[in-house]
Amino acid sequence: MSEGPFILCDNLVKIHKIADLEVVALQGLDLEVKQGELLGIVGASGSGKSTLLNILGGLDRPSAGRVVVAGRDLLKMSNTALTTYRRTQVGFVWQQGARNVIPYLSSASNVELPMILAGHAGGAAKKRAFELLDAVGLADRRNHYLGMLSGGEQQRVAIAVALANAPSLLLADEPTGELDSNTALSIYQVFRDLCRKYGVTTLIVSHDPKIARHVDRVVAIRDGKLAGETVRRAPPRTGASMDQPIHEDHFEEYAVLDSAGRLQIPKELREQYGIKERARLEPAEAGILVKAVERQNVEQVAVNGDQAESVLAKIERRGVLGWLARRRSKSKG
Repeated sequence: MSEGPFILCDNLVKIHKIADLEVVALQGLDLEVKQGELLGIVGASGSGKSTLLNILGGLDRPSAGRVVVAGRDLLKMSNTALTTYRRTQVGFVWQQGARNVIPYLSSASNVELPMILAGHAGGAAKKRAFELLDAVGLADRRNHYLGMLSGGEQQRVAIAVALANAPSLLLADEPTGELDSNTALSIYQVFRDLCRKYGVTTLIVSHDPKIARHVDRVVAIRDGKLAGETVRRAPPRTGASMDQPIHEDHFEEYAVLDSAGRLQIPKELREQYGIKERARLEPAEAGILVKAVERQNVEQVAVNGDQAESVLAKIERRGVLGWLARRRSKSKG
């Protein structure tokens, strides 16, 4: 395992041009993913999830910023090098089964096809196909065609196809979107098992709010930026519980600051505490307190003789900036 992150997105920007309009899909997104990590990506429609996946998979290029995967700077790669990267280093699993699997080929032939296209036909390809189908629980379905498989089985074949050429990165875009809840659980388990068995770094885009129970970490994207992170942790075993199996994990949720120090406050919290255009930052015993500020209070002017001073300046002196200034003056004294 390398010392640095396997995936590094630094101030990533993607602008789509539609006729005379420009749509900003990613607005300075920062992200790091460790090698072998199983990562979930959530967010509302249009938040930039699929755009990020397309860039990481070499299907699209960013407009600005830096994106590095396994030491490769994708923005600097030629078209030929990017095609090679996409074919040999990345596996894709899409939501629609028909997009993943060719209907007139058997399960085994579907898994063999990427290896044949890469010049690895023969006994080794067949052996690899059987191994992967066994790994996804379809050893007895290797001669079945698309129409003979359930939706969940089709997605299992799709995962095997994506791993055919032993990629280092596996990208799945809504892989459980067309499946019932029980089948979706089994697909998540397949991803976990394969991630551990083959050490492939896996990113799953999903609308499923419960995905945190099935991955190592979940990042939330809002308006093209990383907004939050949820880490799944097993509870510690202590005392008499040391010999007992662990049945429940607990989750730690964090807000995420970007490289410029910007913090996204979730909409529901802004509405709950009346935080609109401006907020006051005040030092508190446990950290920094964020308080709502009414616009009229900020624009009000306090007059003292011939001098006028905005309330905003007073807020800055009373708040974190003033606190820092006072700390500096005390240290100098």
